[in-house]
Amino acid sequence: MSGPTPSRSFCGLRHGATDWNRQGLFQGRTDNPLNEDGLRQAHEAADLLRGVGVSRIVASPLVRAAKTAEIIADAIAVPLTIDDGIIEFDFGSFEGLPVRDLMIKHGVNSATGLVSILPADGENWDAMTERALACVSAWLDNYPGDHLLFVCHDAVMQGMAKSLSGNYFKNSHGTPFRYARDDSGWRIEQIVI
Repeated sequence: MSGPTPSRSFCGLRHGATDWNRQGLFQGRTDNPLNEDGLRQAHEAADLLRGVGVSRIVASPLVRAAKTAEIIADAIAVPLTIDDGIIEFDFGSFEGLPVRDLMIKHGVNSATGLVSILPADGENWDAMTERALACVSAWLDNYPGDHLLFVCHDAVMQGMAKSLSGNYFKNSHGTPFRYARDDSGWRIEQIVI
């Protein structure tokens, strides 16, 4: 896939969990709130991120991501901006359906397989990846002195990871990752203190 490549490393974080996440449903653009687990995960992420040096947060407009970002921004006292460029993937007619059931029905058992069965009435996977990378790239270019955290969604983070590093990764709710760039290329690494 071609498209913008971010100029430097950045951090990404999947929002805290919702009831639909716990039920294993495609959530996409459905604007579900965080559940109690999700609120706890957001606070735990804030505690972890205190020592990382994040100086600016950009979040998806969906309430589960925006609330997660708000909790973190308040805790570490940094500015927060909402940007539609990292809104979750639109799963079309898969929205609200069980992920596992559809994977079994279509005989797929991996992230690559899942991407291959996405419905035509949803968003195009490559277009989603391109818009997310364009968003991240613009923020990195416009705020060269800031250490940025993007609070968004699994599909968005997976699309960027696959495009930059060539791989998908295990992404948990409220767990910060660094999209790290060096001379050898990109790698996705969990942030631990």
